[in-house]
Amino acid sequence: MNSFLKILMISAFVLSGCKMDNKTKPAKQNTTDDLIHQIQLIDLNNQVVRLEEYKGKTIFINFWASWCKPCVEEMPSIEKAQTMMTDKEIIFLLASSEVVEEIKEFSKNHNYTFKYVHLENGEKLNIQALPTTFIINPKGSLVFSEMGSRNWSETANINLLKNIINQHD
Repeated sequence: MNSFLKILMISAFVLSGCKMDNKTKPAKQNTTDDLIHQIQLIDLNNQVVRLEEYKGKTIFINFWASWCKPCVEEMPSIEKAQTMMTDKEIIFLLASSEVVEEIKEFSKNHNYTFKYVHLENGEKLNIQALPTTFIINPKGSLVFSEMGSRNWSETANINLLKNIINQHD
């Protein structure tokens, strides 16, 4: 990508805050080896989180930051969706590139039951806006990737999650 386009994209991001229009990209089918091993996460106790341990379950990863207003505004709907899906094989992870202490402070000040994790290599994942959500199906393939926020507790979005959970292809 040439320098002009990079500057243009950065300018658009800065001018719009951390939220871009909801844009769902058709997620290309990535295998477990090329996505799950690329995402490097640690929990708030500095223990490595290995996504391959969740194979067979759907993995919902929301990339966020405490300074990102749309990210924080989206969280109640993620919490509600997580509650609505407790009987399903789905793991909800909220991943931030902020230092672990900042994530801990945020979690203390907000009454959510999320599994917060620190993203160690966001630049490698080419995340261009926050929030961004990845959903990985039970076979380990990225089947959903979206920049921007949405109301995850709406019926259509719950059905989207259920359909992904039930994917067997």
